[in-house]
Amino acid sequence: MPPRRVFVGVDCGTQSTKVVLRDATTGAIVAVGRAPHELTERDDGTREQEPAVWIAALGTAIRDALRGQQFAIEGIGVSGQQHGLVALDVADRPVRAAKLWNDTTTTHECAILTEKLGGNDRVLELTGNLLLPGYTAPKIAWLAAHEPDEYARTARMCLPHDYLNLWLTGEFVTEPGDASGTAYFDVRTRRYSEVVLVAIDDRRDWVRTLPRIAQSLSVVGVLRSEAAGVLGIAAGIPVSAGGGDNMCAAIGCDVVAEGPVAVSLGTSGTAFAYRSAAAVDPLGEAAAFCDSTGGWLPLACTLNCTSATEWVRHLFAIDHAAVDAAIANAEADGLAFLPYLSGERTPNRPEGAGVFIGLRPSHDRDAIVHAVVEGVTFGLAYALDALRRAGVAPTEVTLVGGGAASDAWAQLCADAFALPVVRPAIVEAAASGAARQAQWAVEGKRPELAPVSSRRFEPRRRAELHEAAARMASLRELARANQL
Repeated sequence: MPPRRVFVGVDCGTQSTKVVLRDATTGAIVAVGRAPHELTERDDGTREQEPAVWIAALGTAIRDALRGQQFAIEGIGVSGQQHGLVALDVADRPVRAAKLWNDTTTTHECAILTEKLGGNDRVLELTGNLLLPGYTAPKIAWLAAHEPDEYARTARMCLPHDYLNLWLTGEFVTEPGDASGTAYFDVRTRRYSEVVLVAIDDRRDWVRTLPRIAQSLSVVGVLRSEAAGVLGIAAGIPVSAGGGDNMCAAIGCDVVAEGPVAVSLGTSGTAFAYRSAAAVDPLGEAAAFCDSTGGWLPLACTLNCTSATEWVRHLFAIDHAAVDAAIANAEADGLAFLPYLSGERTPNRPEGAGVFIGLRPSHDRDAIVHAVVEGVTFGLAYALDALRRAGVAPTEVTLVGGGAASDAWAQLCADAFALPVVRPAIVEAAASGAARQAQWAVEGKRPELAPVSSRRFEPRRRAELHEAAARMASLRELARANQL
């Protein structure tokens, strides 16, 4: 019997690398591999990782997925955490650790660049997105200002998924989906913004510095021999353009046409939808991203999602079942939590901090846990409102991500969003989407998703939740006014 034909999907995330094998005929995920990452975190907002960690994790995760079995691998697609700055020397070796999407040390650089470019309205006009601390543009300015020697040694710059594609194929290339999260890419024209790049550094040769832009649904190269040897698979396998993790998650949960709205409960929380034309939030809170199939993907991101719920779980040394019980059975009872443990992006509060308000001696562990999950969920409801300003009209929400496994949290989402929530049984949405995109690029047509079971959660009208929403709105406004 010939070996099973599969496409490999890779998702290089903040906490780990995941690899899935997608059956080329049925679309089913037939194997999954994982490997953890180490993260450097400091109280000043620093969030960094060594790119070598990603390469090592990729090899481990692929071996974990293959487990000695024989597969006919027909393509590879890479999804990566967005916005991270990978600075490379003339030999394409990283000159320092990559600054990640949740690094908030660049607030000052955002302000300087925004002023230099003529204010927020002009920035939105140039790229469709504001200059926010998580994006790549201010990271470059930070590197130039704070580490001039490393900046001088930098010959090329790219994003995490671009770096993995470079390592796999030797090709220095990006695609519009991930590139649109840099804040130096015009989402309307799908080109780098020369005006923004000149504002960052008017002496650098940006054509040589940045990767060329390929079409998302294209094969950008083939697996080189050296990389194949490290991974233990055959050389010459086609590698697709790949994309950012949110773009690939959209492909994985079939948000590739107008209509569906997805919410992902991961380390960060995201809400996104496909649009056939550029969709710009006039306030700039929803990002005007491109997707990784040729369309656009307006997206609103909250920095604190499962990172906050895992924080409170570890704080009380409880398991996930206890958290679920607190979500389902406890009430916050006047307690509210602003979950800005790592600052916040929607709304833009990079120097924000977590805040409890209304805490009483009567509040027990479960009330505190409930308040944390509730605060995270209302943050996502705020993100959905940002999408509405960009022209998205959600009628129901597809819930994905690690946190979506909780029935209690899924029901809380339905209640807080006042929308039906559908939870499909999708395995590793971003990695699955990367594999699906690879098959799409290699075969030249959109592959079908494998049939999956799903569960539906209808919203309930609850007076206490309405009161909690009002408390959270007031708390958010206090934070916005720098009164917290």
